[in-house]
Amino acid sequence: MKIYTRTGDAGESCLYNGKRLPKDREYFNALGDVDELNSAIGVAREFCDGAVVELAGQLECLQSRLLDVGSAIATPADGSSDAQRARAVFGPGHADQLEGWIDAMDEKLPPLTQFILPSGGKLSAFLHMARTICRRAERSVVPLVRDGHCESHVAVYLNRLSDYLFTAARFAAQAHGAPEVTYKKA
Repeated sequence: MKIYTRTGDAGESCLYNGKRLPKDREYFNALGDVDELNSAIGVAREFCDGAVVELAGQLECLQSRLLDVGSAIATPADGSSDAQRARAVFGPGHADQLEGWIDAMDEKLPPLTQFILPSGGKLSAFLHMARTICRRAERSVVPLVRDGHCESHVAVYLNRLSDYLFTAARFAAQAHGAPEVTYKKA
């Protein structure tokens, strides 16, 4: 099978339900943002070492969940069959898992008393970058949720994921003994 199909050469792409739409529609913007987030997490994962071995496994899991998020986005309620929607369903339990991971890391971190700048070593900085991409992905999904095209659990998950990425960045900085740079007002 060839990687190229030429079916998108005219500026359209296909949702999971087979519906072809212009590539600049909100579905594809959200899918692109989630894909970019997945890539950023993949880069961060490459900087995991023995000091943060548990993060590597969590980040790998997140990358798979983001493919599930993409499936949910690409399967809008209107125009998708019951079988398609059932295959792409994204339940609420995924955000609960993130909260458990956040709480476990947070117990090992000092209280946050100041704003911090993205810093703390390469892994931490890439996790902060992934967090900002995650916020954009969430903003892309919100209109789809509001208009009934995407499950609300997807937006909740992305919101919680940005919290996870922030906490993971702090955790990675601490694990590597790297200082977090604090904000200094002008």
